[in-house]
Amino acid sequence: MNTRLHSILAVIMFLASVGAFAQEKKPDPKFYIFLCFGQSNMEAGARPEEQDKGPVDERFRMLAAVDMPRLNRTRGNWYLAEPPLNRQENNMGPVDWFGRTMVANLPQEYRVGVINVSVAGAKIELWEKDMYQDYLSSAPSWMQNICKQYDGNPYKRLVDMARIAQKDGVIKGILLHQGESNPNDQQWCNKVKSIYDNLMKDLGLNPQDVPLLAGELKSEEEGGKCAAFNTAVLANLPKVLPNSYIISSKGCKGVSDGFHFNTAGMRELGKRYAIQMLKLQGFEYKETPAAEPAGFAMKVTDQGHLGVQGFGAILYSTFHRIFVGQKDTAMEMTLHGQRIAAKGGKG
Repeated sequence: MNTRLHSILAVIMFLASVGAFAQEKKPDPKFYIFLCFGQSNMEAGARPEEQDKGPVDERFRMLAAVDMPRLNRTRGNWYLAEPPLNRQENNMGPVDWFGRTMVANLPQEYRVGVINVSVAGAKIELWEKDMYQDYLSSAPSWMQNICKQYDGNPYKRLVDMARIAQKDGVIKGILLHQGESNPNDQQWCNKVKSIYDNLMKDLGLNPQDVPLLAGELKSEEEGGKCAAFNTAVLANLPKVLPNSYIISSKGCKGVSDGFHFNTAGMRELGKRYAIQMLKLQGFEYKETPAAEPAGFAMKVTDQGHLGVQGFGAILYSTFHRIFVGQKDTAMEMTLHGQRIAAKGGKG
């Protein structure tokens, strides 16, 4: 009798523990996951400036798609979304400021997670399930070496990481920036749709719930060598892929090579991705003030003096009241309203 009772209790405890575990692992509907892929601009090569180095909101996370030993990151795990978000040899890109802008405008109970699997110089074929092997076999060795970090199959790595992320949150969108290597490809939109359709199928997603945002290449105004792609190819994407949206690059600054955005351009482009995604998710975007550069930055006060954090400086020059042709010049420094230094002279 006791043995039977013990067995029943053991079964009950086991089922209870399984139920608790299942409940614990239930995805958080307010943890928004975004899949990102593309070539060098999405891969991220901009050097962070001072305003990019401030603390990152804990609600913005990245899932490491590769091992990053230098950063103590292991593939398949979540980390605070500090750059680089793609591979450890990369830098800052639009995904950084996409996520930062998202969490700054979402309610506090929402989180944002990103997965970035991008490869510099790659054609869109690299993410096609039935084409990537043929394409990669003739790709330059440096690109093949990059892809080795994804076991030679960036698409599969993106799917594998997305499946891990789905245990914790909900995939709410896809960010794409690619085209410099397919500048005149009239089948580009169809290829993107094929990749998108495969992602929906492989991840069990409803296309109506997962918009794809595709960013324009560097604009003609900024000297973009592939700017024609924006109007001749990319502009057709919403006609081919209904739940897709174009992110303008107009005004996004770039470096002089004709292809890449600079740090400010990356920052602005990422912000534009976020504004569109917030709108699609039913949230209002509110302009947030730009971060102040770290360091000693003085401003003109209401009194017309230079000042910062309790320190002030006054520089003035007047003609002498008696010797009209002679100037009196002086500088005074104050700390919290108290004069700490003064220097005057005649000119």
